[in-house]
Amino acid sequence: MKVHFIAIAGSAMHNLAIALKKKGYEVTGSDDEIFSPAKERLEQYGILPDTLGWHIERITSDLDCVILGMHAKADNPELLKAKELGLKIYSYPEFLYQMSKDKIRIVVGGSHGKTTTTAMILHAFKFAGIETDYMVGALLKGFDVMVKMSDEAKFMVLEGDEYLTSPIDLRPKFHLYMPNIAIITGIEWDHVNVFPTFEKYKEQFSIFADKISHGGTLIYCSEDKNVCDVAQSSRSDIEKLPYDVLSHKVEDEVTYVYHNNKEYRLQIFGDHNLLNMHAAMIACQKAGISNETFLTSMQSFEGASKRLETIKKSPEAIMFKDFAHSPSKLKATISAVKQQYPLRRLITVMELHTYSSLTQDFLKQYKGTMDLSDKAVVYYNPHALALKRLPDLDKDDVYKAFGKEGLIVTNDIDELLNILTNEHYENTCLLMSSSGNFDGLNLNLLADKLIK
Repeated sequence: MKVHFIAIAGSAMHNLAIALKKKGYEVTGSDDEIFSPAKERLEQYGILPDTLGWHIERITSDLDCVILGMHAKADNPELLKAKELGLKIYSYPEFLYQMSKDKIRIVVGGSHGKTTTTAMILHAFKFAGIETDYMVGALLKGFDVMVKMSDEAKFMVLEGDEYLTSPIDLRPKFHLYMPNIAIITGIEWDHVNVFPTFEKYKEQFSIFADKISHGGTLIYCSEDKNVCDVAQSSRSDIEKLPYDVLSHKVEDEVTYVYHNNKEYRLQIFGDHNLLNMHAAMIACQKAGISNETFLTSMQSFEGASKRLETIKKSPEAIMFKDFAHSPSKLKATISAVKQQYPLRRLITVMELHTYSSLTQDFLKQYKGTMDLSDKAVVYYNPHALALKRLPDLDKDDVYKAFGKEGLIVTNDIDELLNILTNEHYENTCLLMSSSGNFDGLNLNLLADKLIK
């Protein structure tokens, strides 16, 4: 099969391209910008475009299909040529569904916790020796690619993103997967550039629940009122299974969960992760994995990349990086660190990076989210506002929005580095939280400088 990717360098797109290459497909692609790690990974598999840009000569009538990425525009010349030739054009969610329509699909949706919950399910499947296809939003330890597709696997595990499918298909991605088993982890307003009101955003999860196959299962967080609303109003022919935080204890900076009078020592921590774990456990039970086997597998689960990931640890200090950027994610991560390390001082640095987080009307959603931090810093780059065509953001507005006494707000990366360099880290946790990269700051090098 011969497939061409328009905008091949996206996180999901380049992983899908690699998965198809490994499956034996003939794969080509184009993009107008390709950054690491996509560049190196595409090169490793022999599918890195030889030149940047869009080249209509790459769109030929012998292509079996074209896969269109969200980074491309609706007037992309390669897309227009593919339409002219009458080629089959898929978004990557459409293609994933086509490849999995005869499998049992487990789809994890929600405003937060999707990647970790999906990763937990995959970790348990691997531990139990069950082959599965998958698509997950971060590279996982023990998995060499974020997408896998085979002819043999009975299951397909999908992280269900609510963002738009493609430039020519404005449906949320998770509306296309038609789950047999669906999880909703939480509903908190996000992507305000696409869903201008919370009600519109919440509606997408009701539609997602309505896409569950007849007689399928909805696993939902009983601690989130908005999720409960969606579950209770969903179709009566589906099974509805609520979940909450697993029974646990924290002792000597280690979290243990209990099940059937047995203790399981974990490498991860925090109520948000224990919620994710319970959802994953129920999904795995539906797939035939016992709770005992699941929890045994979780003892070796180290978390998904950038999700409360330990950068460096010494007897005196620990530095974490976390993908948390939305208000609930930020608050949950801070709470998790304080629960796990109650006797340590917590310094939290949060970068405003997404369209939502840099929007003045949305900023008020962050009120109180950093209150548990002993010292809190918020950073943003004015260039990010310009790229997103947003108005300038005043530092005083950020300070007022968070409502945290003593909050430091800066839009200068050198000032941020100066703040961190002059800090003392005795008996301290440092949490670096962003969906961006702090303007390319090497956190590993920073950790070596700060933590001895």
